[in-house]
Amino acid sequence: MDPELKRLVEETHALAKDNHRILRSIRRHQLISSFWKVIVWVVVLALSYYFYQAYLAPLAAKFSASGASAPAGLFGLPTTADLQKLINSYKAGQ
Repeated sequence: MDPELKRLVEETHALAKDNHRILRSIRRHQLISSFWKVIVWVVVLALSYYFYQAYLAPLAAKFSASGASAPAGLFGLPTTADLQKLINSYKAGQ
């Protein structure tokens, strides 16, 4: 084999090995990054659900007059009578 050709083949082989090492490193970092993104979103969603259950749900239950009845207004919006009942129940609680 020609020495020049042999040198070119060895150089190409070294470049391919280096390229493979770099690509494996990129894939590894991408996998680790994806894992941490999932963990962060699970924590964010779990905390928001916890704060909703701990603070907002009891507060909403406190101000709801009947708890299970839905407003009878247009598109499910409360009527003025429903709003007045809510205001009166709020004032009575203070």
